[in-house]
Amino acid sequence: MSQKKINLKELDFNNIGGWPQQAKIGLYVIVAALILFLSWWLLVRDKLDTLASLERTEVELREEFETEQGKASNLEPLKLQLAQMEQQLQQMLRQLPSKTEMPDLIVDISQTALATGISNELFQPGPEEPKEFYAEKPIALRMVGSYHQFGAFVSGVASLPRVVIMTMHDISLKPRGEGTSITANSALELAGTVKTYRYLDEDEMAEQAAQAEAAGEGT
Repeated sequence: MSQKKINLKELDFNNIGGWPQQAKIGLYVIVAALILFLSWWLLVRDKLDTLASLERTEVELREEFETEQGKASNLEPLKLQLAQMEQQLQQMLRQLPSKTEMPDLIVDISQTALATGISNELFQPGPEEPKEFYAEKPIALRMVGSYHQFGAFVSGVASLPRVVIMTMHDISLKPRGEGTSITANSALELAGTVKTYRYLDEDEMAEQAAQAEAAGEGT
């Protein structure tokens, strides 16, 4: 027996709770896709590209220096160029939060969620994971709010004074509760882990370099 086709013209947007189940599921999929798209567009797309570009620049600079350092005639100009480019790289990195600013930034992210009406049932920062010239901070979270509130949260985080890079890992989005109708104000649960990033200061970078050198000598 074939299912009855849904006529979009017959759907009453003032009474979403009275829609057929198929229409409700379709609306949920659209809402979920919209939230994930906004999150990616505002938080990840440009800033993650910036972070990747910085990593590539660092690798390229080091490879170029190692290739050219044997050429005595070009050694001094190359050192000057490398110093200038590394200075530019450091200036770009300084746009990320520092070690001392990181705790306040995490508080700002949490407060931004609360200010939009989102309920933070879980907001638990984990230990930092240092990389070559930056550190990432994982945050386990579980938030409850409407898709309008999640959109306001994404916009609020993007407008914070410091450059905030947030990447999402193992994120799930689902309606809160069983058998509830999906409306514009339906409660949605966002759960998973996000990672935010800060730059390493000179002492931390020197420590990372020393550890890498020691690890290389030990192999």
